[in-house]
Formats: sequence, C-alpha cells, structure tokens
Amino acid sequence: MSECQRCGACCAWCRVDFSLYEREDAGGRVPVGLTVEVNGTTVRMRGTDHWPPRCAALSGRVGQSVGCSIYEWRPSPCREFSEGSDACTRARARHGLPPVPGAEPG
Repeated sequence: MSECQRCGACCAWCRVDFSLYEREDAGGRVPVGLTVEVNGTTVRMRGTDHWPPRCAALSGRVGQSVGCSIYEWRPSPCREFSEGSDACTRARARHGLPPVPGAEPG
C-alpha cells in the first residue's frame, strides 16, 4: 500500500475548485453529482464546500486506509497534488500526521 493510500489528508484539507469543463456534462470526466457550482465557470468537489472539508469521493479513514472512488477521473487540482510536497506536509499536519517518510523538506 502506498503512503497516499494510507493517508488521504489532501482529500480532507481544503476546497477543491476547478473548471466546469472538467465535469462530465461539459466534456470532462468528473461526475456531475460529485460537484457543486461555485459560479458560471467554476465547480467544487462536493464535501470540500463544508468545514471540515472532506471530498465526497474519498472513502476510508484518513491516516489509516483510504481510496478515491473517481481516481481515474479526478480533477486537475487532485492530479497536481504531489506526495511529499509542502502542501502535502501541511495537509498531513492538520490531521496530526508526520511528513511523508523520506520526503525532502520544502
């Protein structure tokens, strides 16, 4: 199991906003039912629009074992998030998890 499959902190850390055009009804692949409209051109992953945020596509328990129900279709902010990055370290810290083992600091 990879560190990301044990962690999931990035999916329960912040709002996930992206272009409407990544949604399946606009030519993309993100399921419409997992999004909420922000404005005419931007949508947000359902669940990240609340506090504390937790993406509706995330299953499992953060810090133990998690999975993404739309991993192959996840939006660009999720694809751009890097294991061990500064953002990863901040997300992990919010959940009381240490930095990714072996990750280079900032």
